[in-house]
Amino acid sequence: MGDRLRSATFDDLPSHLILEILTSGARLGGSDLVCLELTNTTFRGTPGLVPHKLRSLVDFAAFQLSGSHPIFVSLSYRAQEELLARCSGNWKKVLRFLQSVHQSSDIVETSSGNMQIRSGRYHTLLIKDSKIYSCGSSLCGVLGHGPETTNCVAFTPIKFPYPVNVTHVSASHNHAAFVAKSGEVFTCGDNSSFCCGHSDTNRPIFKPRLVEALKNVPCKQVAAGVSFTVFLTTEGQIYTCGTSGHGQLGHGDTLDRPTPKLVEPVGPIGSVVQISAGPSYTLAVTNDGGVYSFGSGSNFCLGHGEQHNELRPRVIQSFSRNGIHVVRVSAGDEHVVALDSNGFVYTWGKGYCGALGHGDEIDKTTPALLTSLKNHLAVQVCASKRKTFVLMDSGCLYGFGWMAFGSLGFPDRDVSDKVLKPSMLYSLKDHHICQVSTGLYHSVVVTNRGRIFGFGDNERAQLGHDELRGCLHPTEILVEE
Repeated sequence: MGDRLRSATFDDLPSHLILEILTSGARLGGSDLVCLELTNTTFRGTPGLVPHKLRSLVDFAAFQLSGSHPIFVSLSYRAQEELLARCSGNWKKVLRFLQSVHQSSDIVETSSGNMQIRSGRYHTLLIKDSKIYSCGSSLCGVLGHGPETTNCVAFTPIKFPYPVNVTHVSASHNHAAFVAKSGEVFTCGDNSSFCCGHSDTNRPIFKPRLVEALKNVPCKQVAAGVSFTVFLTTEGQIYTCGTSGHGQLGHGDTLDRPTPKLVEPVGPIGSVVQISAGPSYTLAVTNDGGVYSFGSGSNFCLGHGEQHNELRPRVIQSFSRNGIHVVRVSAGDEHVVALDSNGFVYTWGKGYCGALGHGDEIDKTTPALLTSLKNHLAVQVCASKRKTFVLMDSGCLYGFGWMAFGSLGFPDRDVSDKVLKPSMLYSLKDHHICQVSTGLYHSVVVTNRGRIFGFGDNERAQLGHDELRGCLHPTEILVEE
């Protein structure tokens, strides 16, 4: 009788049921699986359902979760094999890479909740558990708190016309865009160029307002450039609005658009999975690993080896020609950084101040592999004004370029120094960084524990502190909920 009433343990469950539990929600990460493997012999076992090439039940779970991940599914068989080799045949590491890349441009899951952080020119926007906060300078209403607010010295909740769960945000010089879980898009800030997508006024939008033109077009990402906005739909299509003096809207002309208009592809183009906007140019990554660019060709930012403007999306041939599958890009003011499916990093554009990381200040007219980081597995790239950050799967952060008032994160360097090669931010070595964003003179990071640190200029309270004028050392930013 006693045996029948004995409490069942995890060890009593059949292997196929344990595997179903591990893989059903797709919520577990590579690190979670490692913890399970270390704490329970059941997960280290190799029952009959585990293929011989996999070492344990946890490995099998990581293999299955990786195989169903959108990024992995989009890779060719060769690219999948190359990624596995880069991860030393460790499927848990493959899974961690895939999830980290996906979250770096989206919402990151931390132990304190789901978060995303984005730096504008003189302000910062934060999503925490679907609520949105802002701090810094409210130029033209970019903070979304109304006409009476010119500055916020701490992260302050933004009120929307009705309750929404915000899942993506983009910050620019003087306007901001927000995507809700429903696919709706809201904008606020300077609308003199109609970059907010509202054709009925060219006055500032001081509080988030629904973009009516996209009401029946669900979106998943936004990218705010200078006086223009790019919208990515859930179907993988691009809409743009605002000024188009250099063709940055991608419609084949230089005409401004007061409301979002669909960018018609030139020839067969895969579904777009990520977008990034520079001051006057646009980048788009497709699910087949291609990178398309259009807009201003100055500083070689379009990656075609010339400085001609492109009025329509044009594929960057050096990637496709060499079989490089790009997964993410980041458009800086004068340069670009890209990440491929093997965790390698490429840079091109203006090399001033070492922003390209090749040990010099020479411009690169087409994408060039950053060889000094070949032994690292990068998961996020981030470019801004003459500086670049690269986040590794280990949670370590590397930076290079212009110190810009301390916004590169090296307290021992002068505020105007140049860092010509990637260097690790030892000031953050005690933290596992999972997302980074940088503005003109300030930078912010989020850790896996949900803590936020900022460094650089704080003259306009863009780092969420009232007292400090500048932060050479990463300083924690608290959010009062």
